[in-house]
Amino acid sequence: MDNETPDNETPHIEASHIEASDTGTLVSRFLRELTPLRPVAVWAHGSLAGGDYQEGRSDLDLIAMLPGKVTAGVVWRIAAAHARLRRLPLAAALHCTYLTASTAADPARRHVTFAHQELFRRSVTPVTRRELHSFGRVLHGGTPSALLPPVTDRELGDFVLRDQRDFWRPAVDNAPLWTRDIWVDLGLVTFARACVTVREGRLISKREALDLLPGLGAPAEVVEDIRSRRYGAPVRPPNEEWTARRARLTRDYLGPEIDALTASYD
Repeated sequence: MDNETPDNETPHIEASHIEASDTGTLVSRFLRELTPLRPVAVWAHGSLAGGDYQEGRSDLDLIAMLPGKVTAGVVWRIAAAHARLRRLPLAAALHCTYLTASTAADPARRHVTFAHQELFRRSVTPVTRRELHSFGRVLHGGTPSALLPPVTDRELGDFVLRDQRDFWRPAVDNAPLWTRDIWVDLGLVTFARACVTVREGRLISKREALDLLPGLGAPAEVVEDIRSRRYGAPVRPPNEEWTARRARLTRDYLGPEIDALTASYD
């Protein structure tokens, strides 16, 4: 596929199985909106690329590589492109980080990102980079292997351990966070995925992480709560008592487990 798409053509979507869905409609429209920016490539990572995507529940995680500098004018056009998508189903779940060929190699560099309905800057982490190389889905243009430097096992493992030690462990001590679904879900799933990555050097899906968590000693009722909200109808009506209990169980589990994991690799 050519790196540039003529203005009068719609970029091809290789993820053919999503074309008839709301996700497919959103991706098609998004690629059309990006056409004036002449993206070198657009890739999906995360759940959509890894085969664990749940429409209406999963985020749609994308990376776009642009051909030149991301100037103030380019940022304005990015914001305008996302604004035009707002009325489409699932638009709030579409997140995209914008790289350029000259900035893509630096994993610490923070790039313009549109997510959660706002613009900010964030890095493309070693985990995301490994996802792109391992199972990234090409939606337009060149492949990650041709345009993005690879990530070594050491770089990946070091990042995952730092993330557990420097981000997640302090967060465990911030009790109010854990009354929210997103912190419980990501905290437990990310921990399970980190265990596999540092021990075996591979990435696993969220579904695989949920399957592993009971064997890692995670509280079974919390794991089932996450599973039901992600893959089925919630089995437990939300109430303050359960929310508080779930937060306590999660924090009591994660604190010592993160300490043990990170200490074993110091």
